[in-house]
Amino acid sequence: MDLSELGPVGIVGCGLMGAGIAQVAAQAGLDVVVKEVDAAALKRGLGRVDAQWEKAVAKGKLDAAARAACSDRLKGTLHWTDLSECGLVIEAVPELLDLKLKAFTELDKVMAPSTLLCSNTSSLPITELMAVLGPDRHPFVAGLHFFNPVPAMPLVEIIRTVATSEEALALLRAFVVQIGKTAILAPDAPGFVVNRLLVPYILDCIRCREQKLASTEDIDAGMRLGCGHPMGPLHLSDFIGLDTIVNVAEVMFEAYGDSRYKAPPLVKQLVAAGRTGRKSGLGFYRWEGDTRMEAQVL
Repeated sequence: MDLSELGPVGIVGCGLMGAGIAQVAAQAGLDVVVKEVDAAALKRGLGRVDAQWEKAVAKGKLDAAARAACSDRLKGTLHWTDLSECGLVIEAVPELLDLKLKAFTELDKVMAPSTLLCSNTSSLPITELMAVLGPDRHPFVAGLHFFNPVPAMPLVEIIRTVATSEEALALLRAFVVQIGKTAILAPDAPGFVVNRLLVPYILDCIRCREQKLASTEDIDAGMRLGCGHPMGPLHLSDFIGLDTIVNVAEVMFEAYGDSRYKAPPLVKQLVAAGRTGRKSGLGFYRWEGDTRMEAQVL
């Protein structure tokens, strides 16, 4: 199914996830409009995408003409009204319910009733976000959960609510295929499929570090070399963002009441100290940009 009839793809938020989604959509030949809260945030986000394209050109994965075409398809804005012509809008603001509800409220004012509206939330039920929308929009609302880093990770979870229409699901599946990803259908329950399984694993590994079962490096090496994981759990935690892990864990613990989903004190202490992982430069490891350095003393 060709999505060209839907018009541009809109993205709200140009952080790590929003920028990644914008990058892969533009590379797939789609026009993209990405909105940010202020000029500085927009410049950072678009700069992040440009840097990835420059790296791809340097490595011979993208030629100069294709890179220029991708750049021409990507537009930035500070105005909600610039999303009014988009046929698919993906909300990718931080994993906080209030921020996502605000985004949905603003989008409801400018979008056509049949515009596909999706959230990239990794844990919040889509039906909670739909509370600020009229019932006529509900058939066109779903979750579209990408994984970090978006350009490299091949999976997208499509989250179907009780109201999501078959037409919307078909269009979202077509979109996922067009951007070169694989979709799985997930229920509208906190954590969906992947995080329902991944978060307890990560939290258990953090507990093991908290209890001094082994060093940070040895826990990561054990899971990489002993279980064939491509990335150790504490490295992965830093990569995701320790604040994001805490937010997701709290949502899931509140929903299920299962102690497996309760964030351990260690990760909360790190977040309170501003050590959120790769993005802050400190977490379980020290980071220089995307390069992991030595493990930190805990």
